[in-house]
Amino acid sequence: MATDDQQQLVSHLVELRDRLLRGILAVLVIAVLLLPFSNDLYHFLAEPLLKHLPESSSMIATEVASPFLTPFKLTLCTAIMIAIPVLLFQLWGFVAPGLYDNEKRIAFPLLFASTALFFLGIVFAYFVVFPLIFGFLTQAAPEGVAVMTDISSYLDFVLKLFFAFGFAFEVPIATLLLIWSGVSTVESLGEKRPYIIVGAFVIGMLLTPPDVISQTLLALPVWLLFELGLLCSRWLPKKAQDDDEQETV
Repeated sequence: MATDDQQQLVSHLVELRDRLLRGILAVLVIAVLLLPFSNDLYHFLAEPLLKHLPESSSMIATEVASPFLTPFKLTLCTAIMIAIPVLLFQLWGFVAPGLYDNEKRIAFPLLFASTALFFLGIVFAYFVVFPLIFGFLTQAAPEGVAVMTDISSYLDFVLKLFFAFGFAFEVPIATLLLIWSGVSTVESLGEKRPYIIVGAFVIGMLLTPPDVISQTLLALPVWLLFELGLLCSRWLPKKAQDDDEQETV
């Protein structure tokens, strides 16, 4: 006969399965709705590069199935991004019952802020970084070399930058969590500012193309967002203090 602990484990696993299925269903529904517009989505994504290509150049497909598979891949990635609020809601519904009240008060705002910052990083990359990068790269081509980018390679390149800037914009959340959990303090992180700045440029060097413009455009927001995280952390109570207060109640 199953014990209470086993029954609770099974119920948690069933709930986790149901929430995962709801999240996958949301992604699939959005993907199906977006499929008729897959070529339009790709054209919108390629617009920053197309504006800087010479009149005699165009994007090319070097593989037989690329004209279909590349827009389809973009559609699926777009569906996942659009469904992120649904996925996070399912995640919140699963973990919220196990959180303390003080943890719920900070977890939900941080979850919302991290989602907004991730999308803000993508928007920043598309409207600010891409025009500068592609303007520089197309002009840097040697004389006699036609710039004709493969559509699949372009999509991989753009997705890499989207995720790089999306995760880089999560720096304030990471800073808040470090201070809230008691791992570090505002003063300690402030003293490490020079190392943070150097680390931001190292991250920019590793995650962006080998040009100074894109590296700087990633490093500067990381640094400024770190400063924003420090500023907001001054009004943030530490987790350890909250737990002690809850135990004494």
